This record gives sequence, C-alpha cells and structure tokens, in this order.
Amino acid sequence: MPAFTGNPAPLVDADFERAAKSIGCTVAAVRAVNDVESRGGFFADGRPKILFERHIFHRQTGGRFDASHPKISNSSSGGYIGGPAEYDRLAEAIGCDRTAALKSASWGAFQIMGFNHKAAGFADVESFVAAMISGQGAQLDAFVKFVKSSGLDDELIRKDWAGFARGYNGEEYAKNKYDTKLAAAFALHNAGGPRTESPHPVLRMGDKGADVKLLQAALGLKADGDFGPATKAAVIKVQKAAGLYQDGIVGQQTWNAILH
Repeated sequence: MPAFTGNPAPLVDADFERAAKSIGCTVAAVRAVNDVESRGGFFADGRPKILFERHIFHRQTGGRFDASHPKISNSSSGGYIGGPAEYDRLAEAIGCDRTAALKSASWGAFQIMGFNHKAAGFADVESFVAAMISGQGAQLDAFVKFVKSSGLDDELIRKDWAGFARGYNGEEYAKNKYDTKLAAAFALHNAGGPRTESPHPVLRMGDKGADVKLLQAALGLKADGDFGPATKAAVIKVQKAAGLYQDGIVGQQTWNAILH
C-alpha cells in the first residue's frame, strides 16, 4: 500500500451544507471551489490529490537543492507530472528536506498549500498532512478554517470570484482563468446542477443555451451560448494540452481539463 494512503470516501450534501453555513455563503459557492480545485480530494489509489510546487520548495529551502535536484527545486514554477506521479516528485523532495517538501505541495479537495497549515488550523505541517490523509471531511474543515482566517469569506459570500481567486490562487490567478472557472461552476450548481461525479452535459458544435454559456465562460470566450467554430477550436486546444482525443466534443474528461 502506497505511503499517504487514507480514506477516499466522498463528501455528501450535508458536508457542503455544514461548510456553507459556517462560512455564511451558499452551498453552490463551496461546491464551485471544490469543482475547480479538484473535483474530489483523492486519487484512485487512495492518496490525497497533491500538486508539488518546485518554486515553493526552492523558497522553503533557500535554494540549496537547486543544483543537485533541479527538477524539484527551482526558482521558477513548473515541472509538473500530474496525477499520482506528483508523489514521485514529493518523495524526491522529502529525501532532501521532509518538512519543506510537505509545505511545498497543495493538498486534498481544496488544494491548500502545506505552508498554509496554520491558517488552515494546524500547528505544524505534519498534523495538517495527517488530516488531509484522514479524509475529505477534514479537507473540507481545513478549507473553511483557511477561508475564514484569510479573510476570504466576504468574497465567497459576495460571489466576488476575481477577489476570491486573487486571495486563494495568488496574483497570477487570471493566467489560469480561476475566476471565470469559479463563476461557471457556481452558475451550474446555483441552477440546481446534478450532484454526481459528472454534473456537466456533453456538448458539441451546434449546441446552444445556458450550458454552452457556462462552457464559454470557463474557456474565457464571449458567452453567447452558441457552440460554433471558435468554441470548438478552444475546446480542441484544451484537449491537446491535456493529452485527450481532439474531437472538440466536451465530455467528462474535457470538462475536467477545462475546469482545472
């Protein structure tokens, strides 16, 4: 059994309702953040979803591993492998400095950085990681604590997606269209979108309507509700970057690539 294996049981409606009540926002707002950040806090192998940030590890260690381990310690971001393979990068970093390594990854359903453990309610990064491993309920609780202690509850209550994305994802949030993705995910859930693993409809060229507008907003396009050639081209660009079959049809895998 791989290290870091925990309890991957999914969140249920009552969990989201509890979190929304604590923050003072709508359930749809919490679900939107969950959708955009991870769509589930665990990989299929039972380990929490992570993304290792080499520039954070560089910062945490004063760059002393840059020369010997350039793939996991670098002043610039990047080098991502994605999926469970991110644990290979984490393992290499742990071999250099465990505490710095754990602080240099984002964890769980809401992708909270390890160095933010205090804001998420934990005295040290080891206890934070243990909670992330324990299950999505603890991941959700850490998110609520982080949002409130970071003063981002107001933005979530107001549905100020640009303001929330700036505080939650950093100053370069617009590069990855976090704000438009959050707005699109919120609109879907606020409209009563299904609470399943695949809440998004399959879309293709020729489709029209509100779902197409959500897709276009997530892609950063003019949301006119008409799935035409420009929308298809943008979808194919995402599919190509994600290594998916490039047919311009937006199914579950393509929705995941667009919203992440």
